[in-house]
Amino acid sequence: MEGRRIIANPRPCSGRRVIAKKRKRPDGFINTVKKLQRREISSRMDRAFSFTTAQERFRNMRLVEQYDTHDPKGDCVIALPFLMKRTKVIEIVAAHDIVFALAHSGVCASFSRETNKRVCFLNISSDEIIRSLFYNKNNDSLITVSVYASDSFSSLRCRSTRIDYIRKGQANAGFPLFESESLKWPGFVEFDDVNGKVLTYSAQDSVYKVFDLKNYAMLYSISDKNIQEIKISPGIMLLIFKRTPSHVPLKILSIEDGSVLKPFNHLLHRNKKIDFIEQFNEKLLVKQENENLQILDVRNAELIEVSRTEFMTPSAFIFLYENQLFLTFRDRNVSVWNFRGELVTSFEDHLLWHPDCNTNNIYITSDQDLIISYCKADTEDQWMEGNAGSINISNILTGKCLAKIKASNGPPKEEECISSSGLGSSKQRKNAVTEALEDITALFYHEDRNEIYTGNTHGLLHLWWF
Repeated sequence: MEGRRIIANPRPCSGRRVIAKKRKRPDGFINTVKKLQRREISSRMDRAFSFTTAQERFRNMRLVEQYDTHDPKGDCVIALPFLMKRTKVIEIVAAHDIVFALAHSGVCASFSRETNKRVCFLNISSDEIIRSLFYNKNNDSLITVSVYASDSFSSLRCRSTRIDYIRKGQANAGFPLFESESLKWPGFVEFDDVNGKVLTYSAQDSVYKVFDLKNYAMLYSISDKNIQEIKISPGIMLLIFKRTPSHVPLKILSIEDGSVLKPFNHLLHRNKKIDFIEQFNEKLLVKQENENLQILDVRNAELIEVSRTEFMTPSAFIFLYENQLFLTFRDRNVSVWNFRGELVTSFEDHLLWHPDCNTNNIYITSDQDLIISYCKADTEDQWMEGNAGSINISNILTGKCLAKIKASNGPPKEEECISSSGLGSSKQRKNAVTEALEDITALFYHEDRNEIYTGNTHGLLHLWWF
């Protein structure tokens, strides 16, 4: 679920557009085999098999490890007093056998799944506050985005560190990125894993620059003070300019070289604010206050309208490029839509815990068939779980809840132990499960290892595995 924008201010912004990562294509031979399999096996049987395996993957997951991002011994090279406080986990990233947990204070810790111990902290300067993390698969490195007390936390600075170095505890072996860019507020940096690009904005000179995510080489720049927003989709960028009373000027650019593919104007209702403008391949989604949703095909100008009573402005989107669908989040509910303006799925049991739709508590699998979220517990379970929620795994196409991790599932097996917490008895482990499901603030699913990681308000990182 990559494609995130980090704004140059001391604290992360809560609302941001998130793109569900496009699945990498296999080589030609494997792709041909898969096509033959799909042709010979009915889609219904294949789908049923996929549902069954998904249920088996998640049904017996248990809490097996607990890690702590807090640094009571002072091993982290930090000097700012507020960095010493225990704060909630706001972001989790995993690469191979290394798990990274970023706390709200700005401290980022790495943990090894091989040793189940903390490897090192990523903060290499005493006044560094890490704002966000991005795993770059192109060169197997972690990019950290930080602000510093030395410049009043006003500028973003990026650093790339190979996973191999981090595994050895050498967090200071990385190198800085985009040093030539002035990323002061309201500047930003956005990492786009779908296209393999990085977009930066220097507010000082109103210049956008696009870099290659593989080698960080600058590809081209865009300079126009009338640009209000840039949206990125597979292969293209949408430039949104300052609106006039009657229309908003737009341009579609090639993401590869910045060439203009199509300039056009979209008509607006006068004196109505724009709720959002989003681009998905050739489809443009426009919604104004108290107006219908408009879905415009920019190739042939075909326009579809969806009644404002059916489609109300969501707080966030996730676009599913594999399935040609998109998710909307509103009032703790998730819905799936197609680009004909039709509601495809409403989830039967997937009421999100957080009302602000914190996308760090949501994970979409690379096949874009499952959504894993931190949800409200069933009414019948709340009496035994207290304030604990549940981790729900649901099928995106059907809305069916396939599995659920909740306190009433029972404690870990007797032979399992939660090593970092030192818990021994079954009762203690049951309490640990309940506590681990309380106040979850970040969630990540490691697909290669079939492990779920959650972080909570106490700065604790928990591992769930079958």
